[in-house]
Amino acid sequence: MDARDVLIRPVITEKSTNLLSENKYTFIVHLKANKTQIKQAVEEIFKVKVSKVNTVRVRGKLRRQGLTVGRTSDYKKAVVTLADGHSIDVFEGL
Repeated sequence: MDARDVLIRPVITEKSTNLLSENKYTFIVHLKANKTQIKQAVEEIFKVKVSKVNTVRVRGKLRRQGLTVGRTSDYKKAVVTLADGHSIDVFEGL
């Protein structure tokens, strides 16, 4: 799997922006990606040193529209902790 296939998009929420002060960055990642692949992808794309990766798999929620019942997609979220002195410029200034 290519590094750009592993990382889908960054998560920009109030909680994730508060984690930036602790040098933690949050991404939506591919469902089948493991922690090692996520670490290598972040280091390759952003040229930083990753010290820790935490992941959580989020199940989709049930949604209704009239009588039709559906479900939102499942996704995997990764919180990446960078080593001291490293930062990702895309997130700065949020």
